[in-house]
Amino acid sequence: MSAEAQVGLGDRLGRMRRSFRGWRGQRPFWGGLLTLLGGIPIMYFPYANLTLGTMTIRMATTAGAGSLIIGVLLVVLGLTMWFQPHSRVFAGVAAILLALVSLVVSNFGGFVIGFLLALIGGALSVSWAHAKPAGEPAGRKAKESGGPDGALGSPAVAGAGGVSGEQDDLSGTSPTNGTNGRHRAG
Repeated sequence: MSAEAQVGLGDRLGRMRRSFRGWRGQRPFWGGLLTLLGGIPIMYFPYANLTLGTMTIRMATTAGAGSLIIGVLLVVLGLTMWFQPHSRVFAGVAAILLALVSLVVSNFGGFVIGFLLALIGGALSVSWAHAKPAGEPAGRKAKESGGPDGALGSPAVAGAGGVSGEQDDLSGTSPTNGTNGRHRAG
């Protein structure tokens, strides 16, 4: 290879790496990876054979089908965390529950390996939060979009007063009108 070809290859690998970093930063990547990896031993061990010399130990249990289902579901939940990050909380909670069920159903959760991987992956998915852009302060974005939830007229902006200084709170529960969340029967 010539020096120019190696430079072009390095640029392309660098772009691919930056692209992957951007993709990875927009989703709970590590939670999905650990959940996916946790499903593999849970579904593998009940169907595995261990050979010690001339003796074969079969680890098949009556719950082999249950282990297979739990393992496949954990793999699917790991992929869901990657490709549908908006459903990360559901996928994380489901992964934690399946990891707990695998302790009873699947050889102590794939000999505790799959249990721990799925439990940590589910917890990482539930706790993951989307990163804010580096150059933009958090307060400025909330005011421009209409509040932290993005809805115009949200209480965070409505209670602050409009341009003319009037109160936009029409609920009657503003601290300025004396009710402070209490309603009068009457």
